[in-house]
Amino acid sequence: MLLVGRVVLVKTSHSARLVADGPPRFLELVAHPVRWQLLRELVYSDRAVWELTRLLGERQSLVSYHLRQLRVEGLVSVRRSSADGRDNYYGVDLARCEALLQTAGGALHPGFQLVPASPAMPPADGRQVRRKRILFLCTGNSARSQIAEALLEQMSVGRIEAVSAGSHPKPLHHNAVRVMKRRGIDISANRSKHLDEFVAERFDFVITLCDRVREVCPEFPSHPSLVHWSVPDPALEGPNARASYPAFERTAAELETRIRFLLHLLDQPSTTRRSTHAER
Repeated sequence: MLLVGRVVLVKTSHSARLVADGPPRFLELVAHPVRWQLLRELVYSDRAVWELTRLLGERQSLVSYHLRQLRVEGLVSVRRSSADGRDNYYGVDLARCEALLQTAGGALHPGFQLVPASPAMPPADGRQVRRKRILFLCTGNSARSQIAEALLEQMSVGRIEAVSAGSHPKPLHHNAVRVMKRRGIDISANRSKHLDEFVAERFDFVITLCDRVREVCPEFPSHPSLVHWSVPDPALEGPNARASYPAFERTAAELETRIRFLLHLLDQPSTTRRSTHAER
């Protein structure tokens, strides 16, 4: 600062301006090692606090504190477990993280703004690649797992084989058929299946969509990677099909987002198995 007569001149350098601007809040938030580790776990599978405490080897109070910081910024959400009301499941808002990361790059330089990569497509030279197999599980196999199965088959352009089942199968819900029909997918001929039909089969991933079915998920001899997505049952959101239909739309939209990011994980040469029966 320079004083000339009665006029005060403030000398502003380029470095001072950068300090004033500061890095985007998203970068400050994820730069902390504990929050980074939490996000790394949660982008793979929804978790309860006790699981995160065990995985990170940190005190529960510390894990809860950093989860709260992530929740305040909208990066992480929490849902009460439908299986055990004492547990909460934490999950990442993948779309928000994606948008904030892209914006953070552009804040440094417009040329650094990230462009989302598209999932890899099958080899153009005709080489045969073994299709990964994924089993989606929920309680009734009447809505969530049926929707996820259909979406993954469509979004992977057939390069992933998707199957669905339930621990207590119920007839296919009318709204599940309706919400898929709006997306150009006909599942009206699908049948509900018991998970016992598939226990002996080989899967790369088993994804539980229901907190209750996660508690009863059996051991699979093929030792698939186990992932949990805590998705509420849309059929419980209204007294009849008309009232509950908006919940089916929200469920389908959430599963579309999760599956879009799952496809990127499946493109990795070797996806780390980050969940086992022993962790539950």
